[in-house]
Amino acid sequence: MTIPVFDGHNDFLLRLSRSPHRRDALWLEGTDEGHLDLPRMKKGRFAGGFFAIFVPGATEGSAGAIQDRAMDAPPYDQPLGACVSLDDALPAALGMAFDLAWMERSSAGQFRICRSAAELRDCLAQDVIAGVLHMEGAEAIDPEVQVLDAFHALGLRSLGPVWSRPNAFGHGVPFRFPSGPDTGPGLTAAGGRLVAECNRLRILIDLSHLNEAGFNDVARLSDAPLVATHSGAHAITASSRNLTDRQLAMIAERRGMVGVNFATIFLRRDGRRSPEMGWSPLLRHLGHLIDRLGEDHVGFGSDFDGATIPANIGDVTGLPALQAALRAHGYDTALLRKLCHENWLNVLERTWGG
Repeated sequence: MTIPVFDGHNDFLLRLSRSPHRRDALWLEGTDEGHLDLPRMKKGRFAGGFFAIFVPGATEGSAGAIQDRAMDAPPYDQPLGACVSLDDALPAALGMAFDLAWMERSSAGQFRICRSAAELRDCLAQDVIAGVLHMEGAEAIDPEVQVLDAFHALGLRSLGPVWSRPNAFGHGVPFRFPSGPDTGPGLTAAGGRLVAECNRLRILIDLSHLNEAGFNDVARLSDAPLVATHSGAHAITASSRNLTDRQLAMIAERRGMVGVNFATIFLRRDGRRSPEMGWSPLLRHLGHLIDRLGEDHVGFGSDFDGATIPANIGDVTGLPALQAALRAHGYDTALLRKLCHENWLNVLERTWGG
């Protein structure tokens, strides 16, 4: 039996925003493009997840995946574009938030935006796909953080202060392999204000793209669980984006969470983008994260529609195959339920409240 999966990260809103004239086909009818649409979510027992607002710069091909052949032949150190201006980012981000609302309206009750853990649990019980509005890189938030309340009213419940490029709030880790996460300075004064306001509104703060100094600043300033929605283990794959054992220990101490990223460049030991990799790399990351965090603090953060993922998963319909591989590896039903959705629901209750 396939267990419903709540997922820590996807970039479907970006794909939808790029083809507004085709959104019925991309969302409701289903295609063989990308990783997600409503029919495939139902088929794959996708119970819901974080739907990211991401505003790419002029030189960036897609969220989390720079179009450069260098990633197929490490080592690499990818240049990134300049920070997107607030004037450009705000209307684009609002458009994606409105797209999520359209997805709910058009789904005939099959998809619902959730603002609380109780609403997530209701969706799971009713077999309705749950959507949580997330922001990956806060370029659409002003440095005084006044617009954050408006996004919260639209349903924003999770926010990563930075993507890989720097912005007004801090510095992300670059796409670099091999590399550790100690790649620059930490949060700015505006970043500190953003953390405080997220705590006030009980918006989850996503650590996935922050560099080490920024991670340390959030840990010092925030009173919430430490959560990385889509990351991996640096001890397994030495990417700047993956979390060191020291960072994992801090997350464990704060009763936080890591959603393991399916992106091949963060799973493979050699850092390559190739999707031909079998199950072993993903199993190694899951095993290491469970060893370091405990089985109550690990889940999935696929990066669907934002990265190259393993061929044996393919798209969201590959989630049952993933569960079968985990069962064959010795994971029992109780642990699979934790990994698939229980751990996410519990950490969101600790972050958002009941």
